[in-house]
Amino acid sequence: MFTVIGTSWPLLLGVMLLMVGNGMQGTLLGLRGAIEGFGTLELSIVMSGYFVGFLGGSRLTPKLIRRVGHVRVFSALGSLVSAILILYPAAPDWVAWSVMRVIMGFCFSGIYVTAESWLNNSSSNETRGQALSLYMIVQMIGIIAAQALVNASDPSGFLLFVIPSVLVSLAFTPILLSASPAPTFDTTQPMTVRRLMHISPLGCAGMLLTGGVFSALFGMVSVWGTMQGLTVPQISFFIAAIYVGGLLFQYPIGWLSDRIDRRKLILWLSVVGTVAMSVAFWLAPPFAVLVGLALVAGGIVNPLYSLLIAHTNDFIDNSEMAAASGGLLFLNGLGAIAGPLVTGWVMDQIGPGGFFAFIAALMGTLALYSGYRMTQRAAPTGDTVGGFATLMPSASVLAVEAVLEQKQPGGGTRDD
Repeated sequence: MFTVIGTSWPLLLGVMLLMVGNGMQGTLLGLRGAIEGFGTLELSIVMSGYFVGFLGGSRLTPKLIRRVGHVRVFSALGSLVSAILILYPAAPDWVAWSVMRVIMGFCFSGIYVTAESWLNNSSSNETRGQALSLYMIVQMIGIIAAQALVNASDPSGFLLFVIPSVLVSLAFTPILLSASPAPTFDTTQPMTVRRLMHISPLGCAGMLLTGGVFSALFGMVSVWGTMQGLTVPQISFFIAAIYVGGLLFQYPIGWLSDRIDRRKLILWLSVVGTVAMSVAFWLAPPFAVLVGLALVAGGIVNPLYSLLIAHTNDFIDNSEMAAASGGLLFLNGLGAIAGPLVTGWVMDQIGPGGFFAFIAALMGTLALYSGYRMTQRAAPTGDTVGGFATLMPSASVLAVEAVLEQKQPGGGTRDD
């Protein structure tokens, strides 16, 4: 691990600063939008814009990198992010914010693709798994730290927008001044959705549903908190609990997934998530209980994403992993675009509790479909079962491919 840190610390430090900036703006827009008088539906469109841009960036960034190179793409996208963070308070209009969020999502998608290909290239076969695990941990730490910084000033002012802009600008300094050479770049075309559905119906449906859960949970939480009348410290603490849960639950759930039928684990995690969100909706518990439920929700959503990818890859050859992961991430992106929009509409109809009701409905649907799929075919066994790979829903196809290479049956990398 120390070897990995010694060779990759500029990139890891830069990614952590980037995630602090990204985590701050996600929370801050919900708070500032309410101050500016934006409606729930308007804010849901703003939040959804990020995922529209993110999906587009995952498709277009590889072409940009091949045309002008990693360094130029990295620098250009970073400059755009820094500029947009300053422009939010200068243009308090929900339409302008929606456009800026699309650009922001596109930029961060491109930044992730570039950073992850850089990290993948700078690691050896022996250290790649450690490097990517550290990368995921650093992302989580950055977002958790961002919630503390949200309390540094009044969200109605400019300072909270200046801080992430400065952090994003500083994030590129260690990366671009690093002595590591820019990597070569190549990607695989994703499988068609029809072929993926034939291979793993549960993987496809699950990725679509968890995309909606993830974007609703992380995109609309500050909007819900504002509607609920929570203070800024309470909202930031609630959001931090979601990410802490994701950080704590990944390993034990991953350990279990390599020892039992993954579909059973997906089923029971979905049931627990449904119950937790239903309790929050029907009982309206005190804030301390809500924080505990946030910890559970965050601890379920991130591992579910990894479980569904691992489950799908149990049914395909090693040579098809790259293509399948690209298709799965595309489905997840489609679900993520719809999540904030539907959540906003439901909240507009039934109040802030609609935030929990929508997530509970998606988790319940996944639980029911998981149970149904278990009756349709037997679980894979023996050498066809790969290992669980710790992943975040923000990971690009490059990170997914690289992590899965380390976890394929028999270990090692793909040569076929």
